[in-house]
Amino acid sequence: MEQMIREQAYRQVVGVLPPRLRQEAFSLPLQDQCRAEELRLRVGQPMSAVFPEGERPLGGEPVRAGELEQLVEIASRASVHAVLDQLRRGYLTVEGGHRIGLCGTAVLREGEIHSLRQLSSAAIRVARQVRNASDPVLGRLCPGGKLVSTLILAPPGAGKTTLLRDLVRRVSDGDGCQPRRVSLMDERGEVAALYSGCPQLDVGSRTDVMEGCPKARGLMLLMRAMNPQVLAVDEITAPEDVAALRTAAGCGVTLLATAHGNSREDLERRPLYRALMEAGIFQKLLLIQREGAGRSYQIEELG
Repeated sequence: MEQMIREQAYRQVVGVLPPRLRQEAFSLPLQDQCRAEELRLRVGQPMSAVFPEGERPLGGEPVRAGELEQLVEIASRASVHAVLDQLRRGYLTVEGGHRIGLCGTAVLREGEIHSLRQLSSAAIRVARQVRNASDPVLGRLCPGGKLVSTLILAPPGAGKTTLLRDLVRRVSDGDGCQPRRVSLMDERGEVAALYSGCPQLDVGSRTDVMEGCPKARGLMLLMRAMNPQVLAVDEITAPEDVAALRTAAGCGVTLLATAHGNSREDLERRPLYRALMEAGIFQKLLLIQREGAGRSYQIEELG
């Protein structure tokens, strides 16, 4: 079953490529298709694929600028104007929850990015849901069956978004813990991947999703509008995010958040995260580390 899901995800991603690149992507052995995490297109370079062990060129002809324009046409179903808001943020989300990151020349209006032109590269991320990824930690994060406020810490690529998604799903559905209403602030569409208003990745039956706006504003909107019991957010990056979380904690909401870092000491050295730790709004710190193809999990009690 897992094999079939991985094959389908790869086919969906390849389906947005121009014909020549589509054929090249399907030339990968089936085993590699199921392992691929991203496809990378750079003008003047052969298309490459990213695997757990690293990036590898596929060996075809160099990508042409017109093929990146064609990629956007296919991904937007020939309605580029309908996805301009996403393009301003440098990405597109397509059916299946797959995300196309784009680089090129930014067109500015009044100091804000209005659009991208002369595209130079694209990164197509294969969205794959890892069900029960939270098995190793769920019981320890839910003493007595109820989730406690938890900060997930990991370096890039260690799987914190995957873990966050699965925790949101299980808390929302009451799978192994008490069911709760969850509001998810998904600024860049990486957790739920909304497409036409519908999450493309399973985040549970009691989850409300806000995406496409700054995290701090979205968190406050969710607090006012959706009456959440759990508030979840991916990647705390700014002082206003910390302020919004402090406000939510003061209202009695359980928090579930992620941040970039390698250790508790790493958090305490950086002013933004030091302020977050000093606020005392999280009860547990979950640290993820990659160990070869696997991962290790360490949970620390906070104040």
